Amino acid sequence: MPSLDQVLAVILGGGRGSRLYPLTKLRSKPAVPMAGKYRLIDIPISNCINSHIYRIAVLTQFNSHSLHRHITQTYHFDVFHTGWVQIWAAEQTMEHTDWYQGTADAVRKQLFQIRATRAEYVLILAGDHLYRMDYDKMAAFHWDHNADITVAVQPVRSEDAPRFGILKRDADGRILDFAEKPKDPQRLANLVSRDDPTRPYLGSMGIYFFKTNILAGLLESHDFDDFGSEVIPYALQHYQVYGYDFSGYWEDIGTIRSFYETNLALASPNPPFKLHDPDRPIYSRPRFLPGTIAEDCVLENVLLAEGCCLKRAEIRHSVIGLRSQVRSGTVIRDSILMGADYYDRGCAENGADAGIPPALGIGRDCYIQGAIIDKNARIGSNVVIKSFPRDTNRDMGLYVINDGIVVIPKDAVIPSGTVIAPEA
Repeated sequence: MPSLDQVLAVILGGGRGSRLYPLTKLRSKPAVPMAGKYRLIDIPISNCINSHIYRIAVLTQFNSHSLHRHITQTYHFDVFHTGWVQIWAAEQTMEHTDWYQGTADAVRKQLFQIRATRAEYVLILAGDHLYRMDYDKMAAFHWDHNADITVAVQPVRSEDAPRFGILKRDADGRILDFAEKPKDPQRLANLVSRDDPTRPYLGSMGIYFFKTNILAGLLESHDFDDFGSEVIPYALQHYQVYGYDFSGYWEDIGTIRSFYETNLALASPNPPFKLHDPDRPIYSRPRFLPGTIAEDCVLENVLLAEGCCLKRAEIRHSVIGLRSQVRSGTVIRDSILMGADYYDRGCAENGADAGIPPALGIGRDCYIQGAIIDKNARIGSNVVIKSFPRDTNRDMGLYVINDGIVVIPKDAVIPSGTVIAPEA
C-alpha cells in the first residue's frame, strides 16, 4: 500500500468571501478568527497533521496578508521532519497572467509546484469548514478501491440538498451521478442514495483525493474552473470516482449566520464539536498570555479565551476571544467578541473625554445581544447593540447588519451612548 509521505495536501485559501463580509473586509476567509483563539485555516492544517500528512500547501489570493502572517508564525516543523506548510500565492507567470478563476483553476496554475513535490497523490481541501477528519482513513479507502478520484461525502437532509453537490453512489461506493446544488424535484428524486427519509441524499464535502497524474490530465486538457460543478461531473464519465463516507460533525462556515451559530454552539454545555481532543488537537499560534481575570462576574455557557480582563460583567451564551476587555456593568448575551491583537495604552477607559477614543474592548454599562464584535473594536460606555429580525441586511458604514446579526468591523470605534437596535 502507498505511504502518506506520497500525499500532498492543497488547501484552497478562498476568494473574496463576500457572504462573510465585513469579517472579510480586511482578511481572507481562512484567516477569520474562530472559537475565541483559532483561525479557520487551523482546522484543515490540524487535520492534516493529525492524519500524518506533513506536506501542506495553502493557495492564497485575496486579502491574504493576515493569513500569511498567521501561517508563518504558527506552523514550523522541527529539523527531523521532512514536512512543511507553504504558502502558494497567486502570481503571474509566462503561462498565466490572470488571477485564480475558481478552485480548479487555482490548482491548475500551481501544477508546476505540485509536480515539483513529486507527490503521487493530492488531497484538495477547503479553508473554511469546521470538522475533525482522519484523512489517512480516506487515503486507505482510495487505495483499497484503486480509485482515480475519491470524494468525501456525508448524509444530507432533503431541505438542505439544494445547497450541496449531491451525488448518486452504487453499492460498491462508486459515484454514478453528480449534480451541483440541484433544485428540480425529479432530478433530486433520481439522486436518492440512502434509505433514510430524513437524510436521503449524499452530499459532497468539497474534499477530494486525486491521483496526481489524473488531476494534472484533467486540468491541462480542459479549461475547468471549478471542481464541484465541472471537474467531478466530467470525471464520472471517464475515471473511477468513489465516495468516502464521513458521518462526523461538519459545518461550512460560509455565511455570517453559519459563522455566528457555529461559534455559539461551541459555547453550549454539550457542543456538537469538541475543541479539546487530546489525541487530535486543533493547533494554532502559540501565545504567551496571562490567564483570564474575571472579577465579580456572572458567566453562563461562555467559551473564554486567555488574556482577558472582565470586571463586574454579566456574560451568557457567548464567545469571548483573546485579550478581550469587558468593563463593569456590561451585559453580553448571545454574542461573539473576537478580542484584540494587542493591549491598549493611553486611552480613557470609557471614552468620555472629548477627542479621546474609547479604550480597546467594551466600555461600562453596555448591553450587547446578538452581535459579532470583530478584533480591536472600541465600544464606548452606555452602548446598546441588539439583533434585528432575520433577513435584515444593511451596511451602515460604522456597522453592518447581516441576516439580522449586528457585526462591528475590525478596528471600529463606537462612540459612547450609541444605540443600534430595531427600535432605535
